[in-house]
Amino acid sequence: MSTSRSAIPPLYYAIFGLYEPMLTTLGFFGTLADPVATHNQQAPWPAHTPPPSTLPLASVVTIVQLAHVCGLLGLVNFFVLRTARRHLTGQPALQEKIVSALLTPLLIGDVAHLAFTFWALGDQRWVFSSWSGMLWLTVGLGLTLLVPRVAWHLGIGRYMDKRDGKVL
Repeated sequence: MSTSRSAIPPLYYAIFGLYEPMLTTLGFFGTLADPVATHNQQAPWPAHTPPPSTLPLASVVTIVQLAHVCGLLGLVNFFVLRTARRHLTGQPALQEKIVSALLTPLLIGDVAHLAFTFWALGDQRWVFSSWSGMLWLTVGLGLTLLVPRVAWHLGIGRYMDKRDGKVL
């Protein structure tokens, strides 16, 4: 039985309610500051073709919109988890249902994000020496969210209604 009577103990709250929103917000502001660099660092460039110094307006709009959606997801995490912790403290089973409704699509998104990234890299996916710092960061930071999400779903270090029963 878990010692924590919360579906959102401090470590999970720190990861999903603080760390993830910080990452996504910083990524959004970084993209606003330099959308061309954000674009150009997403994948390796052929040795004989330098990355573009300017982007078509449609590409700038697309990259900024993508970064905005990522930032927005982080803010949704922050507000939903904060509200669940604050207003459902004595109801861990309900906390669990709400947090599961938030973290399940994000877990699917983590897996899909990594899978689509590797798919899109094509033949370069295993040429790690050609990866940019941004690509390494994307994969590495993605794993820092994927692994805790899997742990949360497995009930590691938190209250699980099925396993721990009802709180009296």
